[in-house]
Amino acid sequence: MTRRVSILLLAAGGWTLFVWITRLVNMAGEDRSAGFYVVHGALAVISIAFGVAIAVVGWRALRDRAEGARDSSDERKVSASSGVDPR
Repeated sequence: MTRRVSILLLAAGGWTLFVWITRLVNMAGEDRSAGFYVVHGALAVISIAFGVAIAVVGWRALRDRAEGARDSSDERKVSASSGVDPR
């Protein structure tokens, strides 16, 4: 996964969390029926779970990409010192 896609996933997850947590806070001050709270509460919980999952996928991809870049640079250093071409 590219760095750009990873950052996009992190941003989408963060935005989803922001929107639904804000919605829950705003709902706390409203005078609505119980059905409204049940439906929107369920939507919020599901959306927050998806937002967290999307952010975790983006974070892991970004982290793995950074670790992969570090590992390949370490291999080049070892190969250069041993005189062996890694390609």
